[in-house]
Order: sequence, then structure tokens, then C-alpha cells
Amino acid sequence: MTVQNSDKTLSRKQRLQEKQRRQLAVVDTVDKAEVKVRKAEAELAVAVAEAVQVFGDERAASEGLDMPVEAVRRFVGIAAREPAAADGADD
Repeated sequence: MTVQNSDKTLSRKQRLQEKQRRQLAVVDTVDKAEVKVRKAEAELAVAVAEAVQVFGDERAASEGLDMPVEAVRRFVGIAAREPAAADGADD
């Protein structure tokens, strides 16, 4: 009986380790995706800020980009807060 019990314990331990490995892999994947999203958002922010300059103001850029004025303002704010975003836009 002791052997069966330790086999079950080992099996549970292995199942737990596999579950933890899968959880860590998923967390790693999500973390990497979040980095990509932040980078893409920063690049979009720079592009929207450029559009505001080209169109003349936020309202005209909103109409030209078919984007709500609130979104244009949000992206312009992101571009203003993240000077590194402008550097990464050329990548």
C-alpha cells in the first residue's frame, strides 16, 4: 500500500508541476503580447499626433481618420507623455 500511495503522490506532484509549467508559459505569452500592444499603441499615438499636425487640429484629424475626437486626444496625450514612442516609430 505504501508504494501505491507514493506513486499517487508522485503522480499528483507531476500533475501539479505540469499545471504550473503551463500557467507560467501562458503568463509569459500574455506578458510578451502586452509589450507588443504597448509598442503598437505608442506607434499609433505618434502617427495620430502627426495626423493632427497634418490636418491642422484634433477635430479635422478626427474626421480625416474616422476616429472619435476623444481617441485622437488620448493618442496625442500618449505621444506627448512618451518621447521614446517617437524614437520607436521608425523601427
